[in-house]
Amino acid sequence: MRFNISPIGTIHTPFDDLEGMPIQPSGAAQVQGTIVIDKEYEQGLNDLEGFSHIILLYHFHRSKGYDLMVKPFLDDQKRGLFSTRAPRRPNPIGLSIVRLIKREGNRLTIKGIDVLNGTPLIDIKPYVPGFDTKEVTTIGWLENKQENAIALKSDDRFL
Repeated sequence: MRFNISPIGTIHTPFDDLEGMPIQPSGAAQVQGTIVIDKEYEQGLNDLEGFSHIILLYHFHRSKGYDLMVKPFLDDQKRGLFSTRAPRRPNPIGLSIVRLIKREGNRLTIKGIDVLNGTPLIDIKPYVPGFDTKEVTTIGWLENKQENAIALKSDDRFL
């Protein structure tokens, strides 16, 4: 089965280059960005202002190809692609939870964004802790490594 997905808008950030940008939203906690929603979808933003956080689904538009075994930023050994958040994937889709600062028409100001400037936005969903927060008991190979994402920056491994 094949299907088409079209962007609903564009994410604007200070990051024009993959190298040196944060690797996760936790490393971009103070980074502000803007989302410009295509005018035809603006009405769909109604009532979004009542949420402090939103989930963004986007296309890794500069991602080319993929490997099923990758060396992630937070480890020194190869891991299965689907146990990582590497951007080079069979379907290069990313997900970030960001703080919604304000809405002005078809523009959203957000904080905590770690994507490239010009990233195509696929969808927005409200973040609802009662729906989205789970009791996590294990985090696999990332145990004792996740806090490193705050300071670690991207390099050329996924170009």
